[in-house]
Amino acid sequence: MDIRNTRTTILNEGTTEVKREEIRDYFHATYTIDEKLYDSLARDEAFYLRAEPLRHPLIFYLGHTAVFYINKLLIAKLIDHRINPRFESMFAIGVDEMSWDDLDDSHYDWPTVDEVKAYRAKVRDEVDLLIQELPLSLPITWDTPFWAVMMGIEHQRIHLETSSVIIRRMPIEEVQQLPLWEICHQSGPAPDNRLLHVPGGKVRLGKDKNHPLYGWDNEFGRHEAEVRDFMASRFLVSNLEYKDFVDQEGYTKDEYWTEEGRRWLHFSQASHPLFWVPRGEEFLFRTMTQIIEMPWSWPVEVNYLEAKAFCNWKSRQTGTTIRLPSEDEWYRLRDIHAIADQPYWKEAPGNINLEHFASSCPVDHFRFGDFYDIIGNVWQWTETPISGFEGFEVHPYYDDFSTPTFDTQHNLIKGGSWISTGNSATRDSRYAFRRHFFQHAGLRYVETDQPLPEPEATYESDQAVSQYCELHFGSSYFGVEPFPIQCARICLEYMQGRSMKKALELGCSVGRATFELARSFDKVQGLDFSARFIRIASQLQEKGYARYELCEEGEIVSFHEHHLSEFNLDETRHKVEFHQADAANLKPEFTGYNLIFAGNLIDRMVNPKRFLTTIHQRLETGGLLIITSPYTWLKQFTKKDQWVGGYRKDGEPYSTVEALGDILAPHFKMIDSARDVEMVIRETRRKFQHTICQLTVWEKN
Repeated sequence: MDIRNTRTTILNEGTTEVKREEIRDYFHATYTIDEKLYDSLARDEAFYLRAEPLRHPLIFYLGHTAVFYINKLLIAKLIDHRINPRFESMFAIGVDEMSWDDLDDSHYDWPTVDEVKAYRAKVRDEVDLLIQELPLSLPITWDTPFWAVMMGIEHQRIHLETSSVIIRRMPIEEVQQLPLWEICHQSGPAPDNRLLHVPGGKVRLGKDKNHPLYGWDNEFGRHEAEVRDFMASRFLVSNLEYKDFVDQEGYTKDEYWTEEGRRWLHFSQASHPLFWVPRGEEFLFRTMTQIIEMPWSWPVEVNYLEAKAFCNWKSRQTGTTIRLPSEDEWYRLRDIHAIADQPYWKEAPGNINLEHFASSCPVDHFRFGDFYDIIGNVWQWTETPISGFEGFEVHPYYDDFSTPTFDTQHNLIKGGSWISTGNSATRDSRYAFRRHFFQHAGLRYVETDQPLPEPEATYESDQAVSQYCELHFGSSYFGVEPFPIQCARICLEYMQGRSMKKALELGCSVGRATFELARSFDKVQGLDFSARFIRIASQLQEKGYARYELCEEGEIVSFHEHHLSEFNLDETRHKVEFHQADAANLKPEFTGYNLIFAGNLIDRMVNPKRFLTTIHQRLETGGLLIITSPYTWLKQFTKKDQWVGGYRKDGEPYSTVEALGDILAPHFKMIDSARDVEMVIRETRRKFQHTICQLTVWEKN
């Protein structure tokens, strides 16, 4: 198999036997090329260097793509065991610079490269066996088990790009050029760029659940827009065209840069594109593993902030309105050229899918009508911050793929690069990055009078998240004080006279109790498995407010905004931290607490017994573990042999509070009688969920 020329799998045609082998081949090709990318490192020590200061070292990514399979297959309940719980915690979270990621090296005792490679081999065997044995029916859709397998494969292909960018930033002596990753050797004079007419028309975006190709959640839904006629640059901006901006000291002139761009310039001290290497008065060029003579005809590679500044400079030079295209305008340009979608093309029509080069190539090499590089070569920045289409739904296996980026801070990139494969090389793919981030990305510019909508933070519309926003920060209903406020107050009552240096809330949801505990504690950390919840909590900490929709009835919604200052919680923001984490598989740094509050958590855990038998390791002697739960034990969340009570033992009823006493007894004593705490969740204007939880308090011996 040519691992540098594979296509994503068509999920709605063929026989099950053939499809199973196609997916198996696709999986192994993906796994192999991922590993061969890391062969570009000259020595194992390079895996531990922080080449990109806002991302982990490459040892993390070596483990991450394998860990992802296990964690998602567990969530999908396609497997029921872990291979290495430590790795599956350490390598699970922290891919990009999301605000809740903790990129402090002191928190990580990285394993050896050989240990991670041995783990990867075990995962490979595990997934291979699953593909061979898992029941398969066609079509494969969002709701079918094989979707989780495809999710793992396509996720691994995304990281070909992530890791190749990091490798490209490594010290040159730490990398080596290998034949598999041979670069383009064509260069020459850069063509003169000019604007060409693009006729307007309607753009329709968004997949339905019957689409034949795998897709990430942000690709599904509906979006229509009417695009006016516009002009677009014939070529991507080349290194030579961008050099005029550098030569005219564009990096020193504030008027070309947005406020965000000026802050980034001050931080980075940039004076030219990242992959230009100064040599005296000239520049060389950095590919993934080589420094070469500057290929002036190749596309420049910049972040959004640089691309935007270049367009502002170009506007000043031409006296016209030049900007980056919107997502809709990019699709209009693509669609009028009727470009076949991967995997249906006979040969990649552009420098994409690793079918041509392992680098960029001249901007006048791949022609599409009168334009060049509509797809491929480098990604193209757009003016559009990513958000969900109408009808957007979070996929339950991967709730933090898209929603953390719906913050107006992540702009879409379109068209793919030379190393875009799988889903990344399809028409409907939607990837976005923070504006100061680098991918293999450049720009095409447009001239148009069509205004761009002013980006604004959207109101949270995920109903489950919105309901918890209301529970934490909204009104009281039926005379019941909001549940997190009650719990925080009770916790603080029991902590009177005890050390209150550090607290942990497990299952913190959108964070109200974490903030409340920080009124009295020096430091409080809130953890939740769901990135959807943590995103709101982190926004509250960073910006001090949250916005959300509430269902009134049917399609009628109301809009709500709450600020921490309303509750006199502004002063607690510097004392809290929020992290996405699995309470049953915590990283080592979550330790040394005087209080751990686990709110309504144990009866939704896969392995609550493991949690209860190990949580003492996180508490200081004399510290308190406070647990609330309605004890709603369900097999869909927790296998019956893992239930903590709620069944008959030796023929007699065995309650959860009895079981807690038995399990916790080696390390804890119960210091008060169990008590009830009411909780009311508003679902609609006329429908509420009333729950009575039991609260128990345990002191560590």
